[in-house]
Amino acid sequence: QVQLVESGGGLVQAGGSLRLSCAASGRTSSSYTMGWFRQAPGKERQVVAAISTVSTTYYETSVKGRFTISRDNAKNTVYLQMNSLKPEDTAVYYCAADGLFVDLLRGRADYWGQGTQVTVSS
Repeated sequence: QVQLVESGGGLVQAGGSLRLSCAASGRTSSSYTMGWFRQAPGKERQVVAAISTVSTTYYETSVKGRFTISRDNAKNTVYLQMNSLKPEDTAVYYCAADGLFVDLLRGRADYWGQGTQVTVSS
């Protein structure tokens, strides 16, 4: 079992930055692909970024060049650095973990966090 707890969300103006953190407890997160998803009101949940156990990364097209996913296995923590934020980035952001990179990219995950709200004002 893995428990995931997100933090770092909040309200920021367009053009600003936030860093989300996802602390994992239980079974070590280094064995899992980790990812960040988001869900805006009235929209489906989408994968934003993912990082494999060997630090291969994936980014959704709209966040490439603005968001950076990283992991610190010693701290069992995954980060999402979000720069140049736009109002359309407003959503609840979820941390997720899965045994397979390809499964996470398909929206499937073994474990989910409770979510953290990110609101970008124009």
